[in-house]
Amino acid sequence: MQSTLRKHLEATFIWCGSIVVLASFALAVQAQPAGIDPEAQRLMKESTDFLASQKQFNAETRNTLEVVLNSGQKIEFNHSARVSVQRPDKLRAERTGDLVDQVFVYDGKSLTLHNPQDKAYAQVAAPDTLEAMLEFARTKLDIVAPAGDLINKNAFDVLMDGVTDGFVVGKAMIEGVRCDHLAFRAPHVDLQVWIQEGSQPLPRKLIITTRDLPNAPQFAVTLTKWELKPIFDAQTFSFVAPAGVNKVDFLPR
Repeated sequence: MQSTLRKHLEATFIWCGSIVVLASFALAVQAQPAGIDPEAQRLMKESTDFLASQKQFNAETRNTLEVVLNSGQKIEFNHSARVSVQRPDKLRAERTGDLVDQVFVYDGKSLTLHNPQDKAYAQVAAPDTLEAMLEFARTKLDIVAPAGDLINKNAFDVLMDGVTDGFVVGKAMIEGVRCDHLAFRAPHVDLQVWIQEGSQPLPRKLIITTRDLPNAPQFAVTLTKWELKPIFDAQTFSFVAPAGVNKVDFLPR
């Protein structure tokens, strides 16, 4: 009986202690001044510049999309992705999960989307740089490339567009890596970014919360693995349609 009571008291103490810590943290965050903290801006710029300087890399991600039903109930969908980049004009991304099974290939001349389960692919001529292709895919085809905002060499301008407030939340551990946790706010979107400490300030996690939609759905990307010196072969950024796969057209936006 005494042992049970002790465990109950210990659990209550831990719970109350956690509440105190959370309350103290909430007050500290609320005390943050308006505007963008120069340190948060510096850390973000350092990270995006570092990634833009990498001539080629692989990244593996774990992605979560949280949607909100009309009833207010939240539903979560998950997928994983592997992204390979060779600047200035090569990209391959493979995504599999709850809502998607897709291969995205850009070879500097054409953009191909292949849906293996549907036994179909679409291919279109594309601009000759990675950044121009990303803009073309978004504006003309209504397609957002996996991790497109991060791999863009102008990632800092893209991610900070319209941002009015930002601060350093503190330190955190993501996938066993110590990071700086940053939080930014734009008129309709909140952005959180976790950036690896040290000489390789790689992004390790992003959360995008859309505030101008009911119940603020959000999308999270955890970068589980980075490889900055990969070896690519001739097939990495090329696409050959498998037997029995039909070519279709992209739908107009």
